[in-house]
Amino acid sequence: MVSLAPFVLKRPWLVKALTPAANWYAGASGYRQLGLRYDDLLEEENEAVQIALKRLSAKESYERVYRIRRSVQCSYTHKLLPKDQWTKPEEDVPYLRNILAQVEAELAEKDALDSMTVIKKH
Repeated sequence: MVSLAPFVLKRPWLVKALTPAANWYAGASGYRQLGLRYDDLLEEENEAVQIALKRLSAKESYERVYRIRRSVQCSYTHKLLPKDQWTKPEEDVPYLRNILAQVEAELAEKDALDSMTVIKKH
């Protein structure tokens, strides 16, 4: 997957121009109204995500499970959380993406080492 993030982040004027649209989009997506954080939405079926989830501290893991269960309950009842319980933008910080990047790098290195061929010199 190609990302424009590095291109945008190298240009402060572009970051400043796109930040309001990004904030609007995050608010419109609705996950914060269910008390979730962005990293709660990552696909758990991915091997790297499963490994990263195992590396979370017990507290972070418990809080994640609590947020997900609370949002599922809201979904079942077709209601949103009270506004004071919504995730605020300043609370929506990454807690899993750094670990996930490390795991993906480890898996890529393992894959590269597993597929390495040895060439004998005569």
